[in-house]
Amino acid sequence: MLHWRKLGMLFRPAGRLPWMHEFAQVPTTLLLPDRLRVYFSCRPQRAADGSCLSYSGFVDLDRSDPMTVLEVSPEPVLELGEAGCFDQFGVMAGTVLAVGDEFWLYYCGWSRRVAVPYDWAIGLAVSRDGGRSFSRRGRGPIVGPSLDEPYLQACPIVRRLGEEDWHMWYLSGTTWLQVAGHPESVYVIMHASSSDGVHWARDAQPVIPARVDFECQTSASTFAWQGRQRMLFSYRHGVDFRNSERGYRIGHAVSDDLLRWQRDDDAAGIAPSAADWDSQMICYPHVFDLNGRTLMLYCGNEFGREGFGWAELLA
Repeated sequence: MLHWRKLGMLFRPAGRLPWMHEFAQVPTTLLLPDRLRVYFSCRPQRAADGSCLSYSGFVDLDRSDPMTVLEVSPEPVLELGEAGCFDQFGVMAGTVLAVGDEFWLYYCGWSRRVAVPYDWAIGLAVSRDGGRSFSRRGRGPIVGPSLDEPYLQACPIVRRLGEEDWHMWYLSGTTWLQVAGHPESVYVIMHASSSDGVHWARDAQPVIPARVDFECQTSASTFAWQGRQRMLFSYRHGVDFRNSERGYRIGHAVSDDLLRWQRDDDAAGIAPSAADWDSQMICYPHVFDLNGRTLMLYCGNEFGREGFGWAELLA
């Protein structure tokens, strides 16, 4: 079983910039020589019609004291896509990797629909200025709708284990539910592999077995611990989930080959607090190593509206 010690809120976006009005969702790290950079997704104020946009930015933290903020990105790291493109209305960072002298950003793009409120697909952008800004590899997605996965591909978590050994865990939609006349999406974690990080072969099968009806899963953070591969991920009910009883929790699974996973949520070692910013839900885990410590970033109530916090894995 894992044992996490919560360290509190680490970053709050509120009041910093107009495009960073609220939310710091799906935090993901890039370890630079002189700082820890955390990319996240945020939103400006909603439009008068209730619609919203999503942008990605970063906060640079002191490597020796992550509570110390060194810099907050003055602008989004990637502009929204062109009219009609898969990322016209949102860019949500998923993973940033160093590839040669470049940094690659895998992200979720948002588009809008008529019968349902949104659709997602996965894009790739490249930085040549140290990860401060990115340009699209192309205008289309690298993982999008297919014969077996008709909609909603998002939250790409990518690991490169060798020159031609890339793995991606991402969410993929399985259905839309009509709940009191409102569409609610249902999605599960799936896996894909690649030899170049651009072209992906998808397994098109759920990685983690569901525990509740219409379970939604996302944010699969994988890491090695005590001789086995571990996965922490978010899961929630598909209906009536905007509350403390049925909202996001952090699940846990183990594997010996990164392909077959055994679910064991009781071993996750972290749960909502009795009070405070993470008392109703905990979600979007991201595990990383820093200065000999294994740490986790995660979001709390209202899907990370207030920001993200952190925790340390105890031996």
